[in-house]
Amino acid sequence: MLGTAFAHRNLPRLLLQAREAVMQHTRPSLREHGLSDQQWRVLRVLGEHAREPGGIETGRIAREAFLLGPSLSGVLTRMERDGLITRERCSQDARRTVVRATPAGLKLVRKLSATIEAHYDWLEQRLSKARLAQLYALLDEVIALEGGVDEIDEEAA
Repeated sequence: MLGTAFAHRNLPRLLLQAREAVMQHTRPSLREHGLSDQQWRVLRVLGEHAREPGGIETGRIAREAFLLGPSLSGVLTRMERDGLITRERCSQDARRTVVRATPAGLKLVRKLSATIEAHYDWLEQRLSKARLAQLYALLDEVIALEGGVDEIDEEAA
């Protein structure tokens, strides 16, 4: 059987390749601090919401960090063991768990964000500020057109 001729390039594969290309610059810094990609995504979410006094519910972390529940559970267990986060039952609903970054976790977010922002500055210099903004806008538009993300593909995460 002959191969199928596609009219368009493989967009999901290109997006994954772009992700991996960007992560090649970030991953060494993460590994230097003993973090996996998934742990960093959780810490980044917690860092972005650090001012929320009630903590962040695990379901929200899963959605924003693109992690499936079982994977998130293991990631949080390791992060708690390493002193990067705390977990407790939600005061309004004991069936839910909320998570907060510890001072050590937030310090790591600040330290790594400097390295990551330097890489974004490098990208901005190479692409231009306008083209990087255009890339962000196009990605946001594709996400909106496709209806957001209901299911998380663990391979892509």
